[in-house]
Amino acid sequence: MDVKEEEEMMMKTVADFLGKEVKDWGNEDKMRYRFKALSGQRSDWEPLYLFWRDLIIKVSRHLNTFIIHPRHVKHLWFCQGGVSPLCLDRVLVEMYSCGDISPVPNLSVQTTEGWRLSQILRKAAYLVGLSRGSTAVEFLEEDCYVLTPLLKEKAEEVVNYFSENHWTPSCIVTMRKFQETCGGQKEASAILSYLSDCHKAKYLVITKNDRIEGVKVCLDSGAAPNITTKDYNVLHLIWTVEKLEQQLQLIDQRYEKTRKSALAYLKCGNKSAALRCAKELKLVSQSRDKCTNLLDRVEDVLRLIADAESSKKVSEAIQISVQALKDNQISIEEVTMCLDDLDESIDSLKQVDDVLGSQLALTQIEEEEVEDEFMKLEAEIKFQPNQNRIQDGINNSSNALTDALSNLSLKENGASEKVKEHSIKTTSKNHMSKDATLEPA
Repeated sequence: MDVKEEEEMMMKTVADFLGKEVKDWGNEDKMRYRFKALSGQRSDWEPLYLFWRDLIIKVSRHLNTFIIHPRHVKHLWFCQGGVSPLCLDRVLVEMYSCGDISPVPNLSVQTTEGWRLSQILRKAAYLVGLSRGSTAVEFLEEDCYVLTPLLKEKAEEVVNYFSENHWTPSCIVTMRKFQETCGGQKEASAILSYLSDCHKAKYLVITKNDRIEGVKVCLDSGAAPNITTKDYNVLHLIWTVEKLEQQLQLIDQRYEKTRKSALAYLKCGNKSAALRCAKELKLVSQSRDKCTNLLDRVEDVLRLIADAESSKKVSEAIQISVQALKDNQISIEEVTMCLDDLDESIDSLKQVDDVLGSQLALTQIEEEEVEDEFMKLEAEIKFQPNQNRIQDGINNSSNALTDALSNLSLKENGASEKVKEHSIKTTSKNHMSKDATLEPA
């Protein structure tokens, strides 16, 4: 992919991002206001400056870079219809003066003091130039600049990466490894300068036979320790390991190429050429064995150094513990008793865990039984209202029958009384008639 294709892809990526990030990006009235130059008092143009500053940072984060090129920002990122914002030059200069962007430091002057001095001289030149009336755009003479907010984020990511791969408070890596982790030479230079300013990294260089560069990175909360002779020796060993690994890769490539040539010669019937390739394969194999042995020996030395460091840390921890025991007037017997109590507590906890684990199946069975009982209760509860309704119906029927029988008995009593009254009346009438017949006689 050539430069033009990369720029076109960058423009498309940024345009898609702006369409999602800025809702009114296509509004002509809004864009006319945003594309105008910064003029007047600072209070007049500061909201527009903050808009462009934040947007530049967001676009850079979206592109996964913290190094920006002023030419890309002005002519590729925010260009619309061939028109670029007139305020971007002033915005970049204001970001430079506020420390939001800074030139990429050079690894050739990577001593922290030298880089700081160059930064101070640049800042002084900027202030002197403004006092003399020079245009602000003249100070943007570098090809690329570092975005400080994103630089801090990237530096933290690099330190976290090394922390995940090393358990020691600090680690030493070659410059090649550091550049691969940071994403490039310029990125590594900027991150190393920032970490050096924060006292989190130190630059190492060995200039005996070959120039060997490396970085000592602090992985804990403290500052990076001073560089010692052991650090240079470790750097030389790590550099040797990387060189041997590169040599092994080259040997493997040569072996594979020679093997394919030998097979091709055999297919063609050229036995003499195939025999030469076979001899070369033998030599390459022997060279690989020697290189592998050297690599194993160097790695063993590095492993011994790491073991010695761990032993030193353990010894320091023991000394601190002994001193703490003396300061608190605690005897060894008391410490032993505490350890025994701790072991007993751990054993009892294990027993409790075992008991809980054994009761787990029983608990599950009991839960199943409870669930069955609960379902039976639910069935009984569903059946009980129907039974109550039937019982109520029976009670109502029996009550009605009782009432009917009582009414019937009352009616029968009434009828018998009426019959008695009728018979009495008839008898009395008969007596009266008999008396009447007797009187005339």
